[in-house]
Amino acid sequence: MADMYQNELRARFGLDVELGGEVPDDPWMRQALMRRTHRRYSDQPVPEPLVRLLLAAAFSASSKSDFQQASVIWVQDRARRDRLAALIPDMPWIGTAPVFLVFLGDARRLEQLGEMRGHKQPNGALEGFFNAAVDAALALQTCILAAETLGLGTCPISVLRNHIKAVGEILVLPDKVFPVAGLCLGYPAQAGFVSMRLPLEATVHIDRYDDSGLAAAVDGYDRRRDSRHSIKDRQRAPERFGTTEFYGWSEDKARQQMTPEGVGFAAWLRARGFTFEEPR
Repeated sequence: MADMYQNELRARFGLDVELGGEVPDDPWMRQALMRRTHRRYSDQPVPEPLVRLLLAAAFSASSKSDFQQASVIWVQDRARRDRLAALIPDMPWIGTAPVFLVFLGDARRLEQLGEMRGHKQPNGALEGFFNAAVDAALALQTCILAAETLGLGTCPISVLRNHIKAVGEILVLPDKVFPVAGLCLGYPAQAGFVSMRLPLEATVHIDRYDDSGLAAAVDGYDRRRDSRHSIKDRQRAPERFGTTEFYGWSEDKARQQMTPEGVGFAAWLRARGFTFEEPR
């Protein structure tokens, strides 16, 4: 039936979504539509063979030109894990999750292959960085979906890049290897909630980019999201921005982006071999 996924779509977008015709009924699709982030985990350990299976799935993700420019660090040493967690005390799940992985963009390996085969070529241009970052992001998301298929919960940790110098030292990262995000992994201690997303009208474009309807789409989205999960009493930095009678997602994100993140990340990358120049 055409309305087969309407409960899941309404949970995700806060409104009815017209798919425009018949679609197959698939349990995994329902799961993907209802996926959620988990920050609290039960005491049940995640067996090492299962983690290795998830990593095998992660590295089955698509890779630009088969260059395979992603790596992961499975942080098992307690002291090293505690040092990472101490950098971000307001995210205690970094230290308490049963498993913590760090997904890396790895532009170093392709350079090493060139040296091994007598075709030396620097890989620090913008293309090298971008391809490695995307490869790592694809592996990260594939790991997330695989884990959720097996009943685990996950929480990506991109804020590691805000502490790049310390993270680089703790993980002993060589030149041209950089963190894209960490990933907490474990069996959820609670159900969590589905985070409402912008409507497809705001994110899906046909034939050409057209954001002429963005203001109306965002306004409606703000209202729907507020009716489900209001953040009016948690207005960001009121001493700087004041308070508003209606405080929605767009106001919150507009305020949040006024405080830059990843300060020092570009300089750290340049000091480790990335030029960001056009490839020659």
